[in-house]
Amino acid sequence: MGIEIKRITADDAKPWLLHRHYAKRLCPISHAFGAIFNGNLLGVVTYGTPLSSTLKDGVCGEEWASKVLELNRLCCESRKNLASMLVGRSLAMLPKPSIVVSYADTGQGHVGYIYQATNFIYTGLSAAFKDPMVKGMEHKHHTTIGDEGRGHDSRVEFLRQKYGAENVYYIDRPRKHRYIFFVGDKRQVKAMRACLKYLVEPYPKGESKRYDASKEIQNQGFLNI
Repeated sequence: MGIEIKRITADDAKPWLLHRHYAKRLCPISHAFGAIFNGNLLGVVTYGTPLSSTLKDGVCGEEWASKVLELNRLCCESRKNLASMLVGRSLAMLPKPSIVVSYADTGQGHVGYIYQATNFIYTGLSAAFKDPMVKGMEHKHHTTIGDEGRGHDSRVEFLRQKYGAENVYYIDRPRKHRYIFFVGDKRQVKAMRACLKYLVEPYPKGESKRYDASKEIQNQGFLNI
């Protein structure tokens, strides 16, 4: 028996996200899938509802906002074609219709070859943005820093009061390549595609013009996207 792609629980995925994915942090999980061989989990991919209403509304408008999912974590063993198999087969198992958004982080050296190999649409780079950072905490992800002020009127003011204004500064958030995939029958895909608010652009290329998972980030023998 070969590798199987199956639904798994969020709890099954969490150890991979916390200990094997470079972000080392959890994310919203609505759907999780695993690559399984001889009873062993070789990798996981997770999808979740984006927290940002701007992101959900911005893809295909408010009409389709409730159908937007983000492919927010992908981590698997560095086996040939495993990542594209995991993504491709898991997409077919999502609810129909769905609009899947995923990002390739230029700050991690990602281009998004796996999304290109699985026929995502490329819609350019995310907008330029600045995030607050605290001196001495540069090893933490900017989202982790920002989450400290969640629920306050101003996250930056909260951080300044907690750590001192002189220790809080802004950093440029690395821009990300934005990819989109429509899940549904032909009629649904056509309707969603007609509402797409982004321009479709040619795939970006890095050092290699052919798909090569090794060009994405490697972390202790695991492929992380």
